[in-house]
Amino acid sequence: MKNIAMKLTVAAISTAFATEAMATEWNVSLWGKRRAFTEHVHKLAELVEEKTNGEFTMNISYGGLSKNTENLDGISIGAFEMAQFCAGYHADKNRAITVLELPFLGVKNLDEEVAVSHAVYAHPAVAEEMAQWNAKMLMTSPMPQYNIVGTGEPRDELSEFDGMRVRATGGLGKAFSAVGAVPTSVTSSEAYQAMESGVVDTVAFAQHAHLSFGTINQAAWWTENLNPGTVNCPVVVNIDAYESLSDDEREALDSSVDEAIDYYLENYGELLDRWDQVLEEKGVTKVTVSDEELEAFREKTASISDAWVEEMTAQGIPGQELLDLVNDTLEKQRMSN
Repeated sequence: MKNIAMKLTVAAISTAFATEAMATEWNVSLWGKRRAFTEHVHKLAELVEEKTNGEFTMNISYGGLSKNTENLDGISIGAFEMAQFCAGYHADKNRAITVLELPFLGVKNLDEEVAVSHAVYAHPAVAEEMAQWNAKMLMTSPMPQYNIVGTGEPRDELSEFDGMRVRATGGLGKAFSAVGAVPTSVTSSEAYQAMESGVVDTVAFAQHAHLSFGTINQAAWWTENLNPGTVNCPVVVNIDAYESLSDDEREALDSSVDEAIDYYLENYGELLDRWDQVLEEKGVTKVTVSDEELEAFREKTASISDAWVEEMTAQGIPGQELLDLVNDTLEKQRMSN
């Protein structure tokens, strides 16, 4: 009887260890704090855990695994399995997707931003470039068109942008440079301090970031319709980790992306609905830029896309094809609506 009991105990322990070993646990590197910009990652983790009965879980870390500017590097060496990054933080490492950060692409809403982002992510040139970092595109983090908050007197004319020190990265930085502003690419986490200390006069962000990183608390005014473009921030997974998933786990992950994005859009929509109330509570003046000034801004930045295409083509990346893909996707998206 003792032998039987011992065998049963050993079997039970072995089964427990086997069950534990079979469980999959991923580390996810984000930054800042939980906010509208990261809600789809949390929803994805929730859905995957549900679909796998708790056998596939994600530990989401805000800054505990890596700096935001080094998340792609961390993915490349397998330091963690999933991460979010923004293209403008290291444009040389993710050249192809910077097409999505070109100014005045004409993207009007978050649904269109999702459509163009995922179309570009699916392009072979993007997959090939990301593979160099052992990264696979999973989903976008759609953001509305950026607008700027500023100190001092409101700036609603291009002539007033001359010499303006603005926190803006990627294509947005180039757009502001084209009208005489002086862009600086401090990270989102550093923007408040840069504004507080006077390193910058203005900060270009989407609404959630002005709230999350506190720049709205330094602001006297906010442009409601400048809309020069946005920043593209994908969520990627380590290719080795992705391929190591079981078929059921991979299906649980892949099938949860659309639902996670839908949740993100609903949540972000609620933020946009109450934005006017936020401005009123903070005592921030809403500034409207005239149609004439906006058209002048577009004209000043028109050559940026052409220069980008030329630069990408010289580096062996199909720049014109990617830009055409954005425009074609926008057209199809609008026709489907």
